[in-house]
Amino acid sequence: WGGFMAGINYAVSFVLIQLLHFTVATKQPAMTAPAMAAKLKELGTGDAIESFVDEITHLVRSQVAAVLGNVLVVFPAVLGLAALIALATGHPAISAKQAEHVFESLHLLGPSLFFAAFTGVLLFASSIIAGWTENWFVLHRMDSALHYNPRITGLLGAERAARWARFLRENLSGFAANISLGFMLGLVPAFAAFFGLGLDVRHVTLSTGQVAAAGATLGLQVLQLPAFWWAVASLPFLGALNVSVSFYPVSYTHLRAHETSLHL
Repeated sequence: WGGFMAGINYAVSFVLIQLLHFTVATKQPAMTAPAMAAKLKELGTGDAIESFVDEITHLVRSQVAAVLGNVLVVFPAVLGLAALIALATGHPAISAKQAEHVFESLHLLGPSLFFAAFTGVLLFASSIIAGWTENWFVLHRMDSALHYNPRITGLLGAERAARWARFLRENLSGFAANISLGFMLGLVPAFAAFFGLGLDVRHVTLSTGQVAAAGATLGLQVLQLPAFWWAVASLPFLGALNVSVSFYPVSYTHLRAHETSLHL
């Protein structure tokens, strides 16, 4: 149940980010890989190769900027939130023992990098779920059903029904991806622990928040702890693995869909 509640927390947060038109950095490969696959199909035409190289450059820049933006915002935000919790309750957000466990679990030389790669697989899976959901919605013409169904139009009115149909058509894929990812991040570690698999997730943004919360608990003395710096050093690698591992299978899937042959 703890994993289920964590999943709800993640899912609601991701959907809120989507509705506010912000970016979950590690979700970008699911959107950029299909565009890259489409570009590859056109490599035989004109300046397509130069255009493709430019697209790769833009992709790398935007991905790095997004990950850095997520990390640089979440760290001070969690520090501030932890300070408010300590001020309001008189106790730190997490205990000193939990803070030490955070650093231990995120140690660069521990299993964190493997878990980050596994998290990339979950990110890929969420993009597949998003694609399935949107395909089902389009195949069954659910936007038309919502728009013209007599009961729905009678309840909402024709104009509002049309607005809802258009809203779902434009956002359903994102909802499916964010909700499925949230529940996988929450439930997969719980199920893995139940079966004794020792499998966990390492998402760069969430891990950064954990480091910040642990640092807030231990105070400035945390800067003297080697374990803190080992955890900080792992964060760039977590981000790189989250993104690259999710990007490769998404790219491969869309290349197959476009019937494009390329040795990746």
